[in-house]
Amino acid sequence: MLFNSFEFLLFLPVVFTLYWFVFSQSLRWQNILILIASYFFYGWWSIPFMGLLALSTLLDFLYGFQVASPNRKRAKLFLWLSIINNLGILGVFKYYNFFAHQFQEGFELLGLHTNPVLLNVALPIGISFYTFHGMSYVFDIYRQKQKPVSNFVDYAVFVSFFPLLVAGPIERANHLLPQVQKPRAFNYSQALDGCRLMLWGMFKKVVIADSLAETVDKMFNGYQHYNGLSLILGAVAFSFQIYGDFSGYSDIALGTAKLFGFELLSNFRFPYFSRDIAEFWRRWHISLSSWFRDYLYIPLGGSKQGKAKAVRNTFIIFIVSGFWHGASWNFIAWGFIHAVGFLPLLLLDRNRKNVTDVVAQNRRLPGIRELWQMCATFTFVTLAWIFFRADTMSLALNYLKHIGQSIISQPHQLSMLEGKSTFTYIIPIVLGDWWLRRDERKLRMVRSPVIRKLLYWVMAILILSKFSSNSSFIYFQF
Repeated sequence: MLFNSFEFLLFLPVVFTLYWFVFSQSLRWQNILILIASYFFYGWWSIPFMGLLALSTLLDFLYGFQVASPNRKRAKLFLWLSIINNLGILGVFKYYNFFAHQFQEGFELLGLHTNPVLLNVALPIGISFYTFHGMSYVFDIYRQKQKPVSNFVDYAVFVSFFPLLVAGPIERANHLLPQVQKPRAFNYSQALDGCRLMLWGMFKKVVIADSLAETVDKMFNGYQHYNGLSLILGAVAFSFQIYGDFSGYSDIALGTAKLFGFELLSNFRFPYFSRDIAEFWRRWHISLSSWFRDYLYIPLGGSKQGKAKAVRNTFIIFIVSGFWHGASWNFIAWGFIHAVGFLPLLLLDRNRKNVTDVVAQNRRLPGIRELWQMCATFTFVTLAWIFFRADTMSLALNYLKHIGQSIISQPHQLSMLEGKSTFTYIIPIVLGDWWLRRDERKLRMVRSPVIRKLLYWVMAILILSKFSSNSSFIYFQF
């Protein structure tokens, strides 16, 4: 079920009503309702894959008790069983065909022809997210940061809570499970903030991202027919399309969770205002980048064992992050490019320069230095996005090549109207983010209640005018 669907507009009020008006006196039944609703939400796409979700959840629930054993050898054995289980599920459904093709091409280089058996099955929605939920739970038990949960329903809600089930944020057990296990009371202010977040997220997705998608698809599907400036505009449009799409989903997820008394982890903090690549990754898809930091980078030694290992570990997590997004060489290249961009900061010990503050912390506008840093970072990120958006590695390289070859020539450029239309959709999200940059969850954009309500109504009307159940979220494919 999509957030931007009429089915969800019916589903949410029904669950909300049952949750607060029928089962409000029983935490147990509230959690059972959330679990049933989450599986219904997930099963709307595919009923068979509900079984895979349930199996993955059950196995990690059982592994947790064994990993908590005081016998560290036994604990480590079941930790590895959990890792193999989760990565095995990912490997079969997400990466098997990729590796089968790579082995086929490798054998053909040796003059050997093979016909590998390929899986003709769709990638289960959200598999990369719920497997990471389970892995983090088991990891934290092994590291004695989390105790195993005795109630299966509570644990299953943690894994499959419907707002975050298919595209995150990737929650941590020590953050979400206590909220699942304690009684929840309706909080009007929290629910109102949730509605504002949902409205802003829906606006970013439906009005901005889906509108920019038309220009982006046109550029990437027919790049041969456009000049370099038009293709640059297409890349910029995709930068804001993917941001509006994914951060819009995250806002809707956070807002929906608030309606049920939950606070989820933030997933975006205005990444395009970052002053370097390190800051960008502290602000973009925060739950994933922090997951790789805590469960891969630090266990590998992080940056505590000298520069050489720090460089090695940096390339590992960026390349793995790229591969997590998709079984294709262009995603690996995207991760590698970001590792290269991060490398100078690491070598010069400047990768933690912009950790706590936001740009123009106590000012309305950035300084010249900050503006230059933001522009340079955005340019780097946008060029890297070309590899992310292109269907293949060759398409990404040809897109970049065509920019260089046709930057001056004009075989077929975008009309002035299309160019203005693209920036018309980019400007609102830039201004909105700049206004909210000190606190992404407080969407009181203006002080005047009258103007604020008028703004909400305008956003709602624009959303309804462009509302479509046929537009999926980009990150659903991961």
